[in-house]
Amino acid sequence: MKHFINLKDISSKDLRKILIDAKKRKYARKKLNNLEIDKEASLKGKLLIQMFEKSSLRTRLSFYLAIRQLGGSALTLRPDELHLSKGGESIEDTAKILSNFGDVFMLRTDKDEKLEEFKKYLSIPIINGLSPSSHPTQILSDIFTVEEIKKKPISKLNVTWIGDSNNVLNSLIAASIKFAFKLTIGCPKKYQPKKSIMNYIKKNKNKISIYNDPKRAVKKADVIFSDKVISMNDKVNKKKKLKDFKNFKINKSLMKLCPKAIFLHCLPRGNEVDEKVFSSNQSKVWTQALNRVHVQKSILLYCFGKLR
Repeated sequence: MKHFINLKDISSKDLRKILIDAKKRKYARKKLNNLEIDKEASLKGKLLIQMFEKSSLRTRLSFYLAIRQLGGSALTLRPDELHLSKGGESIEDTAKILSNFGDVFMLRTDKDEKLEEFKKYLSIPIINGLSPSSHPTQILSDIFTVEEIKKKPISKLNVTWIGDSNNVLNSLIAASIKFAFKLTIGCPKKYQPKKSIMNYIKKNKNKISIYNDPKRAVKKADVIFSDKVISMNDKVNKKKKLKDFKNFKINKSLMKLCPKAIFLHCLPRGNEVDEKVFSSNQSKVWTQALNRVHVQKSILLYCFGKLR
């Protein structure tokens, strides 16, 4: 049994195994419909229980299809339906019940500490479907998409992030260390990664550059990542923050500085990207979203020790 909480805690070898497995699985499903089960039905009879404390569309759908295609089933819980939220039941007791009924637990949470506490008491694998500090399933799937489109290992590409320093960027930073790719971050000075993240970068001696000028950040980029400037439950002065990021909007003039780059966005989008870029040939956001199913399947199999 293995957990999937943070890319930092998973070996580069295992992360690469997940990507290789996902590539095989995507190819094998070319002629199958969404709800048709994979030939080997690797997780037949297994139940994925998923709980969302924050809004979710792509993660919810992709995990549902992932377990179904592997031959299992999914049950989605809302925290306001459980005694955990309403009746004051402890995480320990909730975890023990989840372990008795389910085979794997996926949690999208508003507190990182909940992931660790659930992990402590669960006797089944736990997967981080997004937390305040990281979004590992998203970024691993994004790496799959980049390598699929660019037809190169990500270690040979220049990756750029334009936007706020949030949980998605934290996972991208962890990925840049695990997969040894060059990462350039473009953001206003006061929105740079936290000190703990900067110390993590320094400790691992990774080649990560930070610019407060978006034009410098996209120079020689093969891939440009972005995310909403105002994240879920972002407790900030929204008008001021949007004003601070005014010059970091991804528009046609910025993309012209890296004409061979692809644009990726984990969605939902805001006004950080111009519609002309979002709908352009450089944008690969729909492929990016669809690929999450294939990678999610391989993550599930990793947790069960069943990677091919």
